[in-house]
Amino acid sequence: PVPAAAAVGEESPVEGGPPDHSYSLSSGTTSEELLRKLNEQRDIIALLEVKMKEMKGSIRRLRLAEAQLRKEIREKDRLLHAASAGTRKRHGL
Repeated sequence: PVPAAAAVGEESPVEGGPPDHSYSLSSGTTSEELLRKLNEQRDIIALLEVKMKEMKGSIRRLRLAEAQLRKEIREKDRLLHAASAGTRKRHGL
């Protein structure tokens, strides 16, 4: 079989030298190996997309919960302020 790197016109790394980066393919990579690696990367991307959607949903739920808690805090602060104002009036402060 023709090496995939040669089939797509890529230059192979210098003989015996380190690959350009961690995803570099050796000059002997076959089309089948390249296709397998591509499919693995597609699977990883699909899983990441699912996780991102899950995280967006979690963030949305957390924001709603935060808004509800802030609303409750404002209401309790209002009640405390009203109660303390009423106490001060009764005591002539």
